[in-house]
Amino acid sequence: MEADFAVELGADSETLEFPWAAAADGPRYYDLKRHPELLAQVEEAQRVPELGEFLRAMNAASSILETAKCDAWESSEISAEEEIFGAACKFGSYVDLLFSAEELRFLFPAHEQLVQRLTQLLKRVPEIPAAAEFLIRRCYFHQGTETREGFYITFYLFGYADDQEHAQDQWTVGLKLVETGLRNHPSTSAPRPFSLVRITDSRSMERNIVNRPNDAVRISCARLGRMENRP
Repeated sequence: MEADFAVELGADSETLEFPWAAAADGPRYYDLKRHPELLAQVEEAQRVPELGEFLRAMNAASSILETAKCDAWESSEISAEEEIFGAACKFGSYVDLLFSAEELRFLFPAHEQLVQRLTQLLKRVPEIPAAAEFLIRRCYFHQGTETREGFYITFYLFGYADDQEHAQDQWTVGLKLVETGLRNHPSTSAPRPFSLVRITDSRSMERNIVNRPNDAVRISCARLGRMENRP
């Protein structure tokens, strides 16, 4: 699986206002971390159920991440860099991720460590026609009358195939692998009674991701439960 990360903190780089607001008749921000029932209001999650599962996982109580924005789309526009996949179509998405803990939102090393470790893990996955990219960007956190400058991560993912249905299938596999990697990252899981147990479990999951990616996808579904069966 192709995976990479970059830092985009230049004057012309994209930024995020958090919480963000749009026009009255446009999309809006939903605090899925504190109000998971609002997932039903996210149009993209209803249109692409697999994306909804990812949002649910990232905003779960056991995760110290939360989401701000997302979208998913299909395309037949293949760039020169994407020609290595030999595909005619692609299915893509992006999700803006933030640390829930306020102190981590303003620590660049925390963001850098997360994307570095995840990228290294995904590069060890057996080859599949999918590509992930993680961009560390600047975020302006609005807290009452004050605004603080911190960071967020935009996660892009694309799956490739000769038709849209199979391109989305490859995207789904890639999404589950990223979800599993994020949920088992040492800094993105809730504390457990014995650190040795957590570390052993995390390393075991890493081996599943690298050696048996399809099994890792099934393990992720088994642990979370399928979306239609969750309360």
